[in-house]
Amino acid sequence: MRERYDVAVIGGGPAGLAAALAADEAGASVLLVEREAQLGGILKQCVHDGFGLTRYGEMLTGPEYAQLDRDRVSARDISCATGTFVLDGMRTDQGFELTLSNRAGVHHVAANALVLATGCRERTAKQVFIHGDRPSGVFTAGCAQNLVNLQGLQPARRAVILGSGDIGLIMARRLTLEGAEVIGVYEAKPTPSGLPRNIAQCLDDFGIPLHLSHTVTRTFGTGRLEAVEVCRVDEHMQPIAGTEQVIPCDTLVVSVGLIPENELAERLGVELSPITRGPLVDQCLHTLTPGIFAAGNCLSVNDLVDYVSENGFGAGAAAAAYVRAPHERRLVQVTAGTGIVTCVPQRIDLNAPLERVTFYLRSDGTYRDRRLAVESGGTTLIEKHLRAVNPAETLRIEADLSSVTQDVEVRLL
Repeated sequence: MRERYDVAVIGGGPAGLAAALAADEAGASVLLVEREAQLGGILKQCVHDGFGLTRYGEMLTGPEYAQLDRDRVSARDISCATGTFVLDGMRTDQGFELTLSNRAGVHHVAANALVLATGCRERTAKQVFIHGDRPSGVFTAGCAQNLVNLQGLQPARRAVILGSGDIGLIMARRLTLEGAEVIGVYEAKPTPSGLPRNIAQCLDDFGIPLHLSHTVTRTFGTGRLEAVEVCRVDEHMQPIAGTEQVIPCDTLVVSVGLIPENELAERLGVELSPITRGPLVDQCLHTLTPGIFAAGNCLSVNDLVDYVSENGFGAGAAAAAYVRAPHERRLVQVTAGTGIVTCVPQRIDLNAPLERVTFYLRSDGTYRDRRLAVESGGTTLIEKHLRAVNPAETLRIEADLSSVTQDVEVRLL
């Protein structure tokens, strides 16, 4: 590895791969750091199809999607440090210094700009306060997916799924295909968390019941899980006394949400959004800390890998442009208005390109026949009709903000 790079990309999943490619294509020297032995991130274990429809116009499996970007990276002059951990990062007069660790030892490298593409991690059973014993047989959905798809192991004979997130739904189907009995999927909210197509393809097609307004409250077992207690919940998602039911099982798969992984961002002083739990960024995915960009699921959890890659390309190109010609930013606020719970970006830089600004949004509920509007100063800049809106799906809209001089609001009408 060289001692100094124009752009260092942290994370070798789909966002990091795209960011490294874009920065390299823009003429920057690039270092791509990945803690696993192989690039590709979570896609390596996602053997189901459905990836790439937006980007490639065809359905690919996760490994196929990742391989296309890996091939592009290997064909270019991009330095890749796999099996490498970022121990620390700090700002210097010339940019940033990273402390890296791998089998060769501890290294220090410098970069003029950083792209954070560190992804997200799963919430665990402990984080949702399930009481009782702590036997084996309790897995996050991603861990179960890794065991089945990468290691060829069968972790369950009789399974309960807690949470109707997409990975949990996919694992309900996957375990069924591998011969396990999936008793049901239990979701504390009154509506499913996963995409409607996954409800249909992973549960309905296999006769797996979905129990809404239910949660797992206790585990039983010495050594191996023997049973779980499930319970109805009220409108505040609190267990309702007298509705407890004990279900014998040997496996509990937990799919209760994802948390953007931003410990490095916090160490570098990057301001995070209390809503998305990712960095606050402008339309170039430039955080409020100069020289640090963010992309992918560490920025905001996405349901489509195509959007993650789009994030990465934008952040990588913007990081390379920043290295060439940094400019003083003039930021205005972006507000998530009626019907919108999360919005990325949260700022607009009036001194950066404004002709084609992409917003990634999530609704606060399920709606039909609504209009998505981008407004500023009492003027509607763009409006888009939506036949159906679901909080599990990312809403994407492009807007020309060339005329904007003040704060922007995005809302459902």
